[in-house]
Amino acid sequence: MDNIYKRTHMCGVLTAGNIGETVVLNGWIQRRRNLGGLIFCDLRDKTGMVQIVFDDDAPNALFEAADSLRGEYVVGVKGGVRAREAKNNALATGDIEIFVSDMVIYSEAETPPIYVKDDDNADENLRLKYRCLDLRKHKMQRNLSFRHAVSKATRDFFDGQGFTEIETPMLVKPTPEGARDYLVPSRVSAGLFYALPQSPQLYKQLLMAGGADRYMQIVKCFRDEDLRADRQPEFTQVDLEMSFVDEDDVIAVQEAYLTHVFKEVMGIGLETPFPRYSYAEALERFGSDKPDTRFGFELVCVNETVRDCGFRVFADAVATGGDVRGINIEGGAERLSRKDVDKLQDDIKVYGAKGLAWVRMGADSVTSSFGKFFGETEMLKFTELFSGKPGDLILITAGKSKTVFDSLGFLRREIARRFGMLDDKRYNLLWVVDFPLFERDDESGELSAVHHPFTAPKSEDVALLDTNPAAVRARAYDIIMNGVELGGGSVRIHDRSLQAKMFEILGLSREDTESKFGFLLEAFKYGVPPHGGLAYGLDRLVMLLLGEQSIREVIAFPKNQMAVCPVSGAPGEVSREQLLELSLGSAE
Repeated sequence: MDNIYKRTHMCGVLTAGNIGETVVLNGWIQRRRNLGGLIFCDLRDKTGMVQIVFDDDAPNALFEAADSLRGEYVVGVKGGVRAREAKNNALATGDIEIFVSDMVIYSEAETPPIYVKDDDNADENLRLKYRCLDLRKHKMQRNLSFRHAVSKATRDFFDGQGFTEIETPMLVKPTPEGARDYLVPSRVSAGLFYALPQSPQLYKQLLMAGGADRYMQIVKCFRDEDLRADRQPEFTQVDLEMSFVDEDDVIAVQEAYLTHVFKEVMGIGLETPFPRYSYAEALERFGSDKPDTRFGFELVCVNETVRDCGFRVFADAVATGGDVRGINIEGGAERLSRKDVDKLQDDIKVYGAKGLAWVRMGADSVTSSFGKFFGETEMLKFTELFSGKPGDLILITAGKSKTVFDSLGFLRREIARRFGMLDDKRYNLLWVVDFPLFERDDESGELSAVHHPFTAPKSEDVALLDTNPAAVRARAYDIIMNGVELGGGSVRIHDRSLQAKMFEILGLSREDTESKFGFLLEAFKYGVPPHGGLAYGLDRLVMLLLGEQSIREVIAFPKNQMAVCPVSGAPGEVSREQLLELSLGSAE
């Protein structure tokens, strides 16, 4: 009986080549079927399932124990591998079964609140609450194993490229980085706080100043922001930095890295170099700085055509410095009804759009929501701008440029989704470069950094920092796959005076600069190499490669939409004594 604990094989790896062998297996009972003189069970572990068999010629104690088995009992069995009479092609082990000669029940199980099978359709909150059961599913085991493979391929690649993995602190100084910090009160320095890092940005730049040359890290980061399907309050980055490089150097290494990961983990070859689009071109053609190029529906600008037309919505948008643009949905006249178009019009209101104009091209006639303002010849010229043909549907919106880009960027992807054009097995990777260095708040007029305040401006635009900072382009680059940002980075500022000017433009006083970033500027006094880097969202990369729709499917213990851990109930209350130790709260 003692040997029953020493398994010889995993359940899912047995094949017909093992017939005649005696094996010891451990795992969970998936289900039991009692046919009278025969009891069949499916035994499961992380590698898969195999059928085990008991018959009534076995000792009474063994057969009775087999009859007591229920779903999720944890057992060890010893038995001989034999050919299965009724083969099961749905199982990798479907050619064989285990005829059990001995068994131990390690632990019994109550009826679980969710089924341990991939197609259980359980509510996500219930799945997350009973995550230990959910993790037993084949899909979740596959996802976690896949994530491990991506992490291993990542470390192997960067090690081969001369990168050193270096850990950076988890308790850092609060600095403005775009999202809210998670704060940690200090017990020994009453009234002061650490922050959990939103990224290792400053520390990896200090590592470059410290001569590390090539750094990488698979690191936890934390941001207190509103959640969605591809966000978590704690997430994992593949973080890296390189010395003595420009944009092309960083991009070349990243293309080699992604090619390595796809080949090692997916068995897929990627063509390099990836296409590059300027930020301006990405918006002009796709309405987004994260363009999905698996389908068409590119934007067409009609500003000059409608500048003096009688349709005030179009003419006023151009006169006030806005835009009038549209997309041609080939075959859309038949596939999208007037009701569908009305629904799309409602959808884009969230982006600030006031309406959605349309042109429906029939076999014999053209109808339009604004046709009375255009003659037949004018409408023909208008549709020619979109290369329109019978059966097409042209959708147009007008307003501020950002509103137009955001609305059409959403529409082209939403319609592609409805038409089944988003092929998860097709991987279109591209770079977006030449981002603006700053963006201006519409209400306050204040400038903020598009990426972060350590991004270097393009050398030919440096003079504009004094005269027109909003026109300055950044030495930044984002890697995009299928309309989703996998990662982003930049060449950093390594000149102390230029870094100080950046802080000044962003409205930081000398006191604020010294308080928040003085340690970085101090390091810059003593010589720092030109450097640049990039960070990937590892969770997001794994999610996309697996074709999952939520980042929670690739994280063992994720938070829910309210940033709560359903397993432990975190965050939780703490005692008044603990608060007092941290100089928080009143002794009364």
